[in-house]
Order: sequence, then structure tokens, then C-alpha cells
Amino acid sequence: MIAFSRRHPGIVTVIAAILILAAIGWATFVLGHALPPRHIVMTTGPEGGVYREMAEQYRLFLARYGVRLELRPSLGNVENLQRLRDRRSRVSVGFVSGGLTTESESPGIESLGTIAYYPLWIFCRGPRELDRLQELRGKKVSIGPEGGGTRPLMLQMLRDNHMENDITPVALSPGPSGEALLAGQIDCACMLTGAEAPIVKKLLADGRVILVNFSRADAYVARFPFLRKVVIPQGVGDLSADLPSRSVTLIASTASLLIRDDLHPAIQFLLLQAADEIHSPGGMLHPPGQFPAAEPVDVPLSPEAKPFYKSGGSFLQRHLPFWLWVFTSRLLLLLVPILGILYPVTQAIPSVVDLFVNVRLNRLYRELREIDARIDQDRSREEFAEDLERLNRLDKRVRQVRVPVRNTRTLYTLRAHLTLVRERLERSALHSGLGA
Repeated sequence: MIAFSRRHPGIVTVIAAILILAAIGWATFVLGHALPPRHIVMTTGPEGGVYREMAEQYRLFLARYGVRLELRPSLGNVENLQRLRDRRSRVSVGFVSGGLTTESESPGIESLGTIAYYPLWIFCRGPRELDRLQELRGKKVSIGPEGGGTRPLMLQMLRDNHMENDITPVALSPGPSGEALLAGQIDCACMLTGAEAPIVKKLLADGRVILVNFSRADAYVARFPFLRKVVIPQGVGDLSADLPSRSVTLIASTASLLIRDDLHPAIQFLLLQAADEIHSPGGMLHPPGQFPAAEPVDVPLSPEAKPFYKSGGSFLQRHLPFWLWVFTSRLLLLLVPILGILYPVTQAIPSVVDLFVNVRLNRLYRELREIDARIDQDRSREEFAEDLERLNRLDKRVRQVRVPVRNTRTLYTLRAHLTLVRERLERSALHSGLGA
């Protein structure tokens, strides 16, 4: 390779360019995994629940961009969190209410923001209005199944009120617990779910049940930072029947859209766009535009979510179609370091070529100097003939040398010097009587 480049130094640039292009092609092939996946798994909630209905909207949104969102039902918030913690579950995203974990307990999990308030609804049979948790003593109460979000919150509140042994707990999910309440099988049904849940709407509009009022909601919010105080307006369940018959204060958990921190940034951006489209219209408990919100409740906010909430995403995200933005961003990510290497390499190529040329010409100059140093020495006719033949061979080699334009002057100087040495050699031969 070195010998070839000495004869054809101009080829070095072409070869370098080919190698660089080959490196780019190789890097593009190897880094193909950097493109976002077209299939991800979301853990949702019980079939027919609010989480499941929301997840279906996310699935339809991502499908518009060629990404398949697999929905995996669960018992609720606790099981969703467990699946996100377990890398073997293949779950990348899920809905989780606040107060179930901390950053140290769930490393590798990040938030894309809060998406809704999920009140703790406590419906009880009977006409008498209830304002405190203590009024549930002696009752048969559904506090939610294992794996759901209702159960851990209710157990915490019962412990704080020293009521762990004062009720008969039943493990039913929101839908079945509401039906059991209406059927008279239980006294109260507790459920941590959205105001849009069908069972909530059904119970709010039924005059046989009442909604427990949290008269000390401010105290609960002060004790548990993940809780918020919300108000259910009078008559929102049934205006004609004026149900509920008074405005009721509840405590609500902030539900978040959680992800594994290794989820591709482009998919995170799609999920944020979906959250904005699905949750921004507003609802019974929040005005339009309140959600999604950059509220890290239990785990930190994803670095990809911060620019979304600040400016709607990067310039490319805001102005290019999704897959074009993905391709462009990946290409830039790939090209920037390559260009960082390419620039000094291209700057070094002329110096490398000059080095090869100078090494070649200096070697020819050394041979010429050796011939020149022997001219004034006393030699035989055979020795003069040998030097002349050597000079002719050297001249032929010099004429075969190819150099870049910037090195032409050095080559012509060598040829001029070679002509001078030839003339000196011929004059020396004539003076010595060896010219004939």
C-alpha cells in the first residue's frame, strides 16, 4: 500500500474517501437498532376499567404512526408498577397512581407526567350522609383486590385512623364492588378510579347510595403529598334527581404515565403527543389543558419529557413527520461524531501525501548525490560508463514519478539537478580523455 501510494499519491485521497464512506455505511447498518421499535407493551388495568379504555386510545394513536401498542390487562396500579420494575416482563409503559413507590425503590422507572386525578370514591348504602372514615366502623367494605391501587391507599388510611380491625374488608374491583353494593351484598364500595368510569356514573345517579364526604381532605393532602383535594358538584350524577344532593369533597391520587428509562426517546415523544391529545380536553375534575402535566410524583420526570413540556419538543420534532424526524435525528447522531473524525483526517491527508512524495524524492536525491560525489574522482572508463548507466536509470525513474500539482516544483528541481549532474559527468569524462 505504501509503495503504491508513493507512485500514485493522488489515489490516497480517493481511498480515504472510500474508506470513510464505507465506515458510514457500516455504522448505519450496525446502529440500525437505534431506530425506535415498532412494537411496545403497555400494562393497563382490569378489563372494562378506565385505564383499559385510556390505553385503547393510546393504541389507536400510536397505530397512526406505524407503532403497535400491545395492551396487557392487569389488576391495577400495583401490578402495573411490578411489571415496570421487572425487565423480564417486556412491559415498557403503564399507568400508576401516586404514593406506591419512590425513586430509590423503583430505579430505572421514569415519568412522562401526570395525566389525571383519580378520586377515592367511597359509596355506601343508606340515606344518611357520611363525612368521616370513622363512620365506616362495623360495615362490610370492599377495599379493592390485591394488585390494585385502591387497596394500599385504603389500608394506609385505615391504619392512620386506627381502624384496621373495625371493618370487614372485601376484595372486589370497582365494577363488581359497585354491583355488589347495589345488590345489598356489601355496605360500602371503595374505588380509586376516574370520574368517567361507568360504575362511578351509575352509582352517582342512583338514589339508593350516598358518596362519603371527606370533611378533613386538607389533612389527608397535607399528610400525603401525592393526594389532591377535588370537589364533586351537586347534581352532576343526575340533574333531574339532584344527585348527589350536595357537593362532595374527595381526595384524589395523581395518576402518572410511567415508563422504563430504556424506552426509545422517539416512542416517549409519541406517548407524550398521545397524552396531550387524549387528556388535554378536560373533564369533570379538571379544566382543559391541565393534563398532561410535568409533575414528577413518585419517580423523576424523563429527560425526554422536559423539552416537550417546555416548548413542545425539539425543532425537528415540531416540524417534521414522525419517521422523517426519527431518521434525521438518528442520522445527525451518527454523522456528528463521524464528521468530527472526518475533518482532521481530511486536513491530514495533504501532509501524508507530502510525506510520501518527499520520502520518494529524497531517496532519488540521495542516489543523485552519490553519483555527483564520484564525478571528480579518478576512475576507469568502465567506472565512468557504470555511473552514466546508473544516471540514465535514475533519469528514467524520475520521469515515471507522478506527484500532486503542489509538489511539481520539487520534481522539476530534481530533474534540473539531474541534467546538471549529467553535464558535469560528461565534461569530466572529456577532460579525463574517457569521452570517446
